Amino acid sequence: MSISRTLVRGATGFAYALAAVSVLSVSASAQAAPRQAPASPRDSLSASIGGADIKVNYGRPSKRGRVIFGGLNDMKWGMVWRTGANEATHFTTSKTLDFGGKVVPAGTYTLFTQLEENGKWELIVNKQTKQWGTAYDKAQDLVRIPMTVTSNNAVVEMMQITVTPAGKGGEITVAWDNYKAVAGFTVK
Repeated sequence: MSISRTLVRGATGFAYALAAVSVLSVSASAQAAPRQAPASPRDSLSASIGGADIKVNYGRPSKRGRVIFGGLNDMKWGMVWRTGANEATHFTTSKTLDFGGKVVPAGTYTLFTQLEENGKWELIVNKQTKQWGTAYDKAQDLVRIPMTVTSNNAVVEMMQITVTPAGKGGEITVAWDNYKAVAGFTVK
């Protein structure tokens, strides 16, 4: 009996030692591997314009030497672009905004952009939320807002969305690569 107990204890001890070595190996390899920053990190902004609290949360892709507009597979001319990267870009306003007669009530939405080579882009405010950026459903569009598109003087490496005061309201600006697209609004 004592011999079989010793063998069992020995086998059990060996199993514990093997498990401990495995845990230490995993811990050591996890510490040795540096974490790489995401290619399109999430960013957010908040602005208070005309009494409206506006927030945007979006993924910020980088140019990285690529042809962006008209070149990337999900950004060909005539396509609807997710206006960012990865998860859908979320836009929240605490008050109703008027984009030249296109009204966006207080609430949370997603933003997409209809890309046209002729510079007639549209900012799409969509009612569907919490989806992946490529899960666009045209039936959920609230409004499509014409944007003023111009060329940047310098290349914008990492896509940027800004919300700034302008005139009697504000502007939402999307800037990336050689393009800047702007949609102006007033607060109701």
